[in-house]
Amino acid sequence: MEATESLVREALLRVSDPEYPLSIVDLGLIYGVRVDHGVAYVDVTFTSIGCPAIEMIVEDIHTEVGAVPGIDRVEVEVVWGPPWTKDKITDRGRRVLVAYGVVV
Repeated sequence: MEATESLVREALLRVSDPEYPLSIVDLGLIYGVRVDHGVAYVDVTFTSIGCPAIEMIVEDIHTEVGAVPGIDRVEVEVVWGPPWTKDKITDRGRRVLVAYGVVV
């Protein structure tokens, strides 16, 4: 089976932010996904440089994306530009956060 960007994005939906019951996709933290010859390249940002969960989330990305059939290697790049803002949260993400009492 050939790995696709779509399959990688589905895997990323299983990576959650530890503070909220929400995927990093719905938080708008994924800035890019590319698959080339069995290698998944994922660009991810965080809400702040001081985020204590960076290492944990990067490890979870490696685990979930690495489990995608056809993916032999995962390359994660943490990027800081453009800066993350709450405008990057998906509509689904906004609904979940509001349900938990988080103002967005």
